[in-house]
Amino acid sequence: MGQILLTDVRKKFLDYFKKNNHQIVESSNLVPNNDPTLMFTNSGMVQFKNVFTGLEKRQYKTATTSQKCVRAGGKHNDLENVGYTPRHHTFFEMLGNFSFGDYFKEQAILHAWTLLTKDFNLPKDKLSVTVFHEDEESFKLWKKIAGLKDEKIIRIATSDNFWSMGDTGPCGPCSEIFYDHGEKLKGGPPGSIDEDGDRFIEIWNLVFMQFEQISKDKRINLPKPSVDTGMGLERMTAVLQGTHDNYNIDHFKKIMNSSSVLLKSPIDNKTIASHRVIADHLRASSFLISEGILPSNEGRGYVLRRIMRRGMRHAHTLGGNDIIFYKLFNVLLNEMKESYPELNTSKDLIVETLRNEEEKFSSLLERGIKILDENLEKVQNKTLPGEIAFKLYDTYGFPFDLTADILRAKDIKVDSKGFDKEMSKSKALARANWKGSGDKSVEERWFKIREDLNPTEFLGYEFDKAEGVVIKISKNDKFVNSASSGDEIEIISNQTPFYGESGGQVGDQGYIFNSDCKIKINDTQKKMGDLFVHYGKIENGSLTVGQNINLEIDNIKRNKSKANHSATHLLHESLRRTLGKHVMQKGSLVSPERLRFDFSHNKPIKKEEIVKINKIVNDIVEGSSDIQTRIMTPKEAVNMGALALFGEKYGKEVRVVFMGKENNGFFSTELCGGTHVKNTKEVGKFKIVSQSSIASGVRRVEALRDKQLEEYERNQKQDQSLKEKNLKKEIELIKNELQNLNIKPDYKHNADLSDNLKNLNKQLSRVKIENTKKDKNKNKIKDKKVGSIIIREQILKDFPPKELRSIIDQGKKDIKSGIIISISIFENKVGLAVGVSQDLISKYDAVNLVKIGSEILEGTGGGGRKDFAQAGGANKDNIEKVFKAIVKKIN
Repeated sequence: MGQILLTDVRKKFLDYFKKNNHQIVESSNLVPNNDPTLMFTNSGMVQFKNVFTGLEKRQYKTATTSQKCVRAGGKHNDLENVGYTPRHHTFFEMLGNFSFGDYFKEQAILHAWTLLTKDFNLPKDKLSVTVFHEDEESFKLWKKIAGLKDEKIIRIATSDNFWSMGDTGPCGPCSEIFYDHGEKLKGGPPGSIDEDGDRFIEIWNLVFMQFEQISKDKRINLPKPSVDTGMGLERMTAVLQGTHDNYNIDHFKKIMNSSSVLLKSPIDNKTIASHRVIADHLRASSFLISEGILPSNEGRGYVLRRIMRRGMRHAHTLGGNDIIFYKLFNVLLNEMKESYPELNTSKDLIVETLRNEEEKFSSLLERGIKILDENLEKVQNKTLPGEIAFKLYDTYGFPFDLTADILRAKDIKVDSKGFDKEMSKSKALARANWKGSGDKSVEERWFKIREDLNPTEFLGYEFDKAEGVVIKISKNDKFVNSASSGDEIEIISNQTPFYGESGGQVGDQGYIFNSDCKIKINDTQKKMGDLFVHYGKIENGSLTVGQNINLEIDNIKRNKSKANHSATHLLHESLRRTLGKHVMQKGSLVSPERLRFDFSHNKPIKKEEIVKINKIVNDIVEGSSDIQTRIMTPKEAVNMGALALFGEKYGKEVRVVFMGKENNGFFSTELCGGTHVKNTKEVGKFKIVSQSSIASGVRRVEALRDKQLEEYERNQKQDQSLKEKNLKKEIELIKNELQNLNIKPDYKHNADLSDNLKNLNKQLSRVKIENTKKDKNKNKIKDKKVGSIIIREQILKDFPPKELRSIIDQGKKDIKSGIIISISIFENKVGLAVGVSQDLISKYDAVNLVKIGSEILEGTGGGGRKDFAQAGGANKDNIEKVFKAIVKKIN
């Protein structure tokens, strides 16, 4: 049989079905957005689930795909078998063809037989098939189309040959096609006692969806039966390359040969399992990271970490003291980038994540293995105590299955019940040490359920909609099993694309719905650090715990929040570079409408500094560089220069966001769990629109960007236009008033309108003051003699109080010796001034006299010197009383 490469097999399969009127559909993501029960996409039909159930319509009725799949974690978990068999993988590709109510059994069988025996040229005598024992139609079709003898069509009565989507829904019989690798291998045909051997290998499964399971006891025929088939690409390639070992095909040989060279470890019977693990886990890790999944201690990120650390442990077993995983990535990239360009797009992230995780784990691995070796004497009945396995998990980051994998070579098992017991004790201790925060009754409510729930899986870094399962419903601060229309409720689901408020970024809004109800979500909050709580009101229908739901965020608002959040990072660094390294974040608000940033700085930002800050941010935005994200320990992040966010509590690992490429690294590096744009250009034009002081040594700036900034500037322009119009009108009025007084206006045509208005107002004020002084009608003067002292009483209308000093000075010149009491009325306020000539200050104090008047005018004290004092008041009806009281005091 001639050599055919893995890429050729994929192409030939897809081309065959394209030629036969099938739509080639791209592989969906490894994180399914339409099946909340799955951790990862594990078959080709996952992306078509809603098409098969009738919830979704497509423009085509037949399709073909090469689907990325991962089987690690959840109910489909091949992780522990990878490396020890020639066929198990965590990551693999599933080739498939699908009919959505179009062709059925006959055409599906014809396509399968034609492709295998003609296009792939497999010998017919090497092929056999199985059918469900009740499926007489398929049995007859195989005889008719393939000409197979009865003994080559094996009836199977078990569930292996009957597929169902769940307890209810579409279901139907399967027909599997097997290839016989020959007598050189052990094993019997399907249905026999030794069917699990390597000789007879299933290469294609045809699922005929012809029924709908209504209940446990009731099944009806589907009006439009469908077809779902699956063929493992790696397994089919092995058959076509004449081997029963998937790891012996061209694709895996290149990766394994590279690991052999890097580790200086030849591939033989002793080492082959480890080389298989390294090759497989490199593939799974790289594809998961390319979709934004990063190693963590929860959910999908934890499965990724388990895969990575298992592969890295096997590299260590082969004698690898240096980190090698990231060095192998280029081999994988060259193999698969044509079919999966996302590997090339994400190569920097993949390489960095592989390198960081291996560096981190290598030191833990040595210490962990040392602890494990030291405790081997505690092994009884070939079983390691669970408390030792838990110590390795809790202290050194050893997942349970990694410890089991290490001991597998020594034929030692791990006490899983003991491990679970230690885990429960650890949770109990955490509960005992919990102090709580905020409203105790509210926080305790969430704390009590936290230990019974897994953390909410946040999908929002990559997806804006997803399916989930309702885990908890809360109404009126109590957990309930169901809620109905009009109820205001809080919902926890197993996974969500909704961002829970933290790090200054507000929680997402949107809708949660299914066929039974629709809920408007007004806010999303985090409780206990990793439970995402959706706050909303049921608009119609009812919701029950355990139901499947669709979760869709308000994408417009989220995109605005993302861009504002990224802009905040750029603003922070720009402030530090302009004002100094003392600038540290003290708080922030990132919402769809605006961004607000509080920081340490003890004086207002100058105009020229604001211009510079805006320019720095906009230059980075226009640089159009991709924003990158890494997961690392807080210490590693800080060592890289990352800035921590105010008020955030960080765990053992943090998400670090890098923005803006510079010659020697990145413009901004911050610890941040928020959502961000993919490229700086998405931020748009940026501008600080206000600044203020909110506390001693703390400044606040508010900024806008993109469309909101455009609208703001448009409104500002309109406001400025109106302001200028009003200024011009006011200026004309003043100019006319000055001209009526036979005064030439002090107006400069090239000057700013505001400056001109200010100068004209000053000019008019001076003229009015002078005229008031001269105008006996406005300037009521009454001189009288009390004893030997001349007292001048004076009332001035429309006269600014601040100009009373000049009136007092003029009065002293007029009367030479005496006391002047001047009161002005201006804009409904009263001003009082008292002057005492130099020859009388030894006997009379102007300050004491003015305070008497101020009290009568309902003012607040007053002040000055012995020869001149001034005060203000509000009650102009008491002016005559002021004169009488001061005169009485003088007398």
